[in-house]
Amino acid sequence: MPSAYAPPIRTDRRLIDEALAGARNRSFWIDDSPIPALDPLRNDLTADLAIVGGGYVGLWTALLAKERRPDRAVVLLEGRTAGWAASGRNGGFMESSLTHGDSNGALHFPDDLESLAELARENFEEIAATLTRYGIDAEYERTGMLQIATEEYQVADIREQAENEGEEFLDRQAIRKKVASPLYEAGVHLRSGIAMVHPMKLVAGLRRVCLELGVQIFEHSPVRSLSKDGDGVALRVGDRTVRARRVALATNAFPALLKRAELLTIPVYDYVLMSEPLSAEQRASIGWQERYGIADSSRQFHYYRLSADDRILFGGYDAVYHRGGRVSAKFDSRQETFEKLADHFYRTFPQLEGTRFTHAWGGAIDMSARLTAHTASAWGGRVAFSNGYTGLGVGATRFGAATMLDLLDGADTARTRLKMARTLPTPIPPEPIAYPAIQAARAAVARADENGGRDGALLKTMGLFGIGFDT
Repeated sequence: MPSAYAPPIRTDRRLIDEALAGARNRSFWIDDSPIPALDPLRNDLTADLAIVGGGYVGLWTALLAKERRPDRAVVLLEGRTAGWAASGRNGGFMESSLTHGDSNGALHFPDDLESLAELARENFEEIAATLTRYGIDAEYERTGMLQIATEEYQVADIREQAENEGEEFLDRQAIRKKVASPLYEAGVHLRSGIAMVHPMKLVAGLRRVCLELGVQIFEHSPVRSLSKDGDGVALRVGDRTVRARRVALATNAFPALLKRAELLTIPVYDYVLMSEPLSAEQRASIGWQERYGIADSSRQFHYYRLSADDRILFGGYDAVYHRGGRVSAKFDSRQETFEKLADHFYRTFPQLEGTRFTHAWGGAIDMSARLTAHTASAWGGRVAFSNGYTGLGVGATRFGAATMLDLLDGADTARTRLKMARTLPTPIPPEPIAYPAIQAARAAVARADENGGRDGALLKTMGLFGIGFDT
């Protein structure tokens, strides 16, 4: 059965062109909640802990470090402004899973599943408690998510998922009563461990709390290199130096500052559209009256949600690796993908034909071979790094931050005993091997979606080596 989202584009091209005309190539979240930039580093400094990167991982590391030891001198160095990259560009889905889903966890961490489930629940609850404790208004909504089957072959999996979660299985009639899309074949409302947030308001709140706790944050201060310095580390920031006893690297999709981490992730670009606000009549036409997120069940999946002012964010499907593994502003826009997403949007909700998009943007995600984050230490425990959040990592960033601090403190904890903190994912081959290999894997994933979800020889072989590749 051909995929409902298969090429070519089926929507009238004039409609797509009109819908995308005037869309800003900039994250809606950043536009909606801009934060003033902080000053760059202008003097040499010493600190107990230096953190490189001002996204979620870096900000959580700084916040938790001060909560654990308020007297610890903490400095955070950000190359541009806090949250400007993946942390301010994602869809705002916050899931409790630390493993990119149960099946991926079972593949890579079968002996740790019970511990991971408990730690995931604890981490998820601690995030909510932190927002409450510090008065962070991140538009946090514990709404859950509708998992949708858009193909007949996916219905059995949705039924099994509903049984495992103790939730009601929604057949075609029931799911279309909740949200009226001609593509929906079945669904389940997953209520546990899933919340929606405003990504940039979360960044702003975390940064505010870090400053209030005494963290020194310097923006427009890119770290160019690390070197061993006595029993600590020296960080070069232009012609300035920061000396620290311990360093936490939270650079994610950007080039690694440690050789050990260079081949563990690749930058993969994800793209998103944001519609204009829907009228009450438009909301009623699609029946989407509750505020849960929605995701379909294809390997190349779509995710969508409502903003506070009733816009629809619609993203996913394409996961694009650019030759050479580069991260560049020129990749933030990809007209081909924006047109594809607009087509999929209108086929999902033909009632909204004529709705325009105000924002269309992209950004790099750090993807590892096992599709989940890893955290490790180097240089005799002086440096820790946490990478590989792969697009489902908004909630997991706090866990990675806590694990880095455990490693830097030399602590034996439930987190440091996990395989994900004791082993690293399979390295990804460098160029010129990477690009053709990744394109072949992407084509294999697309074929699997077209073939009733059945993996071909390439994906089966990759699975034997513990390598996953889907979006």
